[in-house]
Amino acid sequence: MGKSERLMQLELLLLSHPEGMRRAEIARRLGVHRSTVGRYVDELKKKVDLWEDEYVVGISNDEPMNMMKLSVYESLAFHLSAELLANHTEYHNPHMSSALRKLAENLRRNAPSMSASIDAMAEAIETGSKLQNPDYIKVLETMTDSWVSGKIVRIRHVNEKTGKEEETEFAPYFIGFYDQNGARRPISVTGRLRHTAAIQTIDIRKIHSAEILDETYTIPDNLKPFGKNEFNAPFESEDLIPLKLRIRERSVLNVFHNLYVNRLKVHDPESDGWIICDIEAENSIELFLKLVQCGPSVEILEPSSYRQKFIREIQKIASVYHLSGTSPV
Repeated sequence: MGKSERLMQLELLLLSHPEGMRRAEIARRLGVHRSTVGRYVDELKKKVDLWEDEYVVGISNDEPMNMMKLSVYESLAFHLSAELLANHTEYHNPHMSSALRKLAENLRRNAPSMSASIDAMAEAIETGSKLQNPDYIKVLETMTDSWVSGKIVRIRHVNEKTGKEEETEFAPYFIGFYDQNGARRPISVTGRLRHTAAIQTIDIRKIHSAEILDETYTIPDNLKPFGKNEFNAPFESEDLIPLKLRIRERSVLNVFHNLYVNRLKVHDPESDGWIICDIEAENSIELFLKLVQCGPSVEILEPSSYRQKFIREIQKIASVYHLSGTSPV
C-alpha cells in the first residue's frame, strides 16, 4: 500500500475519533510500527489541521474532507456487503475499516444514525479478534495492484492438489469470493497460468509471496465471473460463437461446464442415435481444447468457418506426428 493510502486511512481514523487517539493504538489499527505513525502524522500535518497532546493525536473538528457522494440506499448496499465480507474473512483487513469510515463520513450530515452504525462496525473490525497477518494483506494488495494495472505477477503458492509450494507466473482475472459445491471459499484470485491455457482459482491464503512483473496481459472480454457456469446465465458478448454440434450422447455436454455457454438447445436423437444441439459458447482457446477433449464423440457442423478452422488446427497437430490429414470441408 502506498503512503497516500496510509495517510487517508489515518485521516479517516482521526475523523471518527474527535477525542484523539494514542499513537500506539493508531499503529495497532493501521498494522504499522509506532515510529511509522510518527512519520505519517508529520506528513498529514502538512495537509490537514492536527493537534497533539503528549501521546494523543487528533484532527480539528473544522477540518473538511472531500468524500465520494453516495445516496443512503447506495451506502446501505455497501454497508451490508461490508458486513458479509467482515463475517467471511479470517484476517484483520485495515482496508475494510478504512472504506467503512469513508462511507460513514459521507453520511454523517444527512444520515447520522446510519453513519454511527457504520462507524461502530469499523470500530468492531479494528478492535475485534480477527488474526493480524501483514503478509496476507501484502499479498492481497499486490494481487489487487496486478489486476488493476494489468501486469503479470510472479507468485509462490501451495498447490492444493500436491500440497507442495511452487512458483509460477500468473495473470489475475478476478478477485473475490469463489463458489464451490454450493459453499463459499475464502477470498480467492482466478486467472490464467502463464504460457498455458489453464484457468486456475487460488485461495489468497495459499499465496506466500507475490511480485509484479513489468509485463502486461489482457483479460478476455467473454470471461465469466466466479461460479457462473449455468447454461442460461445472462451474459452478452461479441465473442460468443453459435455452434451447431452433432454429439454421440448427451453426457458429452458435461465437458462445457467450465466454459461460459448460453442458449443451449438439444434436439431429439436422430435415427442413428446421434444428437444435434445448438449452443453459444465463448470463442476461446478453452473451447478448442474442450472440443479436442471430446474426440470422435462430437462433430462441428456449423458455422463452416469455425469447422474449417478446427480442422486446420487438428491438421497442424497431426503434422507434428507425421500423420496425414483430410482437407477442410
